[in-house]
Amino acid sequence: MGTDTVRDEAADEAAGRRREQRGWYFYDWACSVYSTSVLTVFLGPYLTSVAEQAADADGFVHPLGIPVRAGSFFAYSVSLSVIVAVLVMPLVGAAADRTGRKKPLLGAAAYVGATATAGMFFLDGDRYLLGGLLLIVANAAQSVSMMLYNSYLPQIATVAERDAVSSRGWAFGYAAGSLVLVVNLVLYTAHDSFGLSEGMAVRVCLASAGLWWGAFTLVPLRRLRDRRAAKEEGATKEATARGLRQLAATVRDMRRHPLTLSFLLAYLVYNDGIQTVISQASVYGSEELGLGQSTLIGAVLLVQVLAVVGALGMGRLARVYGAKRTILGSLVAWTVTLAAGYFLPAGAPAWFFVLAAGIGLVLGGSQALSRSLFSHLVPPGKEAEYFSAYEMSDRGMSWLGPLLFGITYQLTGSYRDAIISLVVFFVLGFALLARVPVGRAIRDAGNPVPERI
Repeated sequence: MGTDTVRDEAADEAAGRRREQRGWYFYDWACSVYSTSVLTVFLGPYLTSVAEQAADADGFVHPLGIPVRAGSFFAYSVSLSVIVAVLVMPLVGAAADRTGRKKPLLGAAAYVGATATAGMFFLDGDRYLLGGLLLIVANAAQSVSMMLYNSYLPQIATVAERDAVSSRGWAFGYAAGSLVLVVNLVLYTAHDSFGLSEGMAVRVCLASAGLWWGAFTLVPLRRLRDRRAAKEEGATKEATARGLRQLAATVRDMRRHPLTLSFLLAYLVYNDGIQTVISQASVYGSEELGLGQSTLIGAVLLVQVLAVVGALGMGRLARVYGAKRTILGSLVAWTVTLAAGYFLPAGAPAWFFVLAAGIGLVLGGSQALSRSLFSHLVPPGKEAEYFSAYEMSDRGMSWLGPLLFGITYQLTGSYRDAIISLVVFFVLGFALLARVPVGRAIRDAGNPVPERI
């Protein structure tokens, strides 16, 4: 009888985990459309064109009186958005850990971001400052929400499940991005048939990403559950009062786990390159290679489809070779792909599609495996706090790449020079990750070491 009771409880616990996991996947399904349709495809070229309409005779706009090349405005806005996220995430991560109420915070961040994205419908004429403001709000909100979303992973998946669950989450996100991009492609290429101008079609695609984000966020908000913290009273006030001091406290705590901090540093560096390639690829394709919006949509759609295959395929490779070796292999592939992008001839969409295929095959897996590997390095009970630091590496500290990209273009006027400058992030990230003994890092964090890591 006792054995049967234990077995039933274990079965109920496993069923509850699977229910939460399915709900968790749907937040990637909800917000990845923003990353794909808005940040990767439409907003970069469109906001650049809006800034160019507002530019002076020398091609400069002057936000707050600062001379900025119109072609650099989007990159600078992305950089500023993640600095804002750095200021907000420690506060939210502290509140989540101290109160145990992640779900309301996740919902608030998601709907702030979704509303700002839907507001991009009003971005027309020379309203480049409005576009920059909406981008900053939406991108920062997504970073905060993803920090909370990622912090659920150690709570809803066992040690043995995490690589697979993390990879499925990424696969869900890329599948959603692919589906919406197909609709975007139809709307954009046939905008005349729908009675829309080209600019209006872009604005509809931007706003629809916000509506999608908001609608599908309802699924994880129904399925995920909060784990109450032991000390809840006054926790939110305390977290708010401490603000950025929580970041310092997190870093001091992480110093007791130096190998976890070493992994985070490596991830900060190589992921900065990944995020910058994602956000700036469409600008590079349109401005430097002279490719049309339909070509860019098709290329990003190819990235989304292959990223699903890559995320699942690299998840299987990790089971054989370990997550660390698989990530290192992906960084070599990123370096080769980016170097090849420097030599792409202008006006040659076929070669751009080859480049997109290379990016797609390594994109999903490198991100999914990094997330699951980090989850093993988090001390129990500090999930949201440590994942706030992780999210700063994932998105919140990814301001260096766009800043380097923007400065390189501002100084040289060449997008080729700007794109090749990003190779340094992958080379340095590889060197730093290779030095981290992840098995010892997991033991030092107080977690069981998987058979393959």
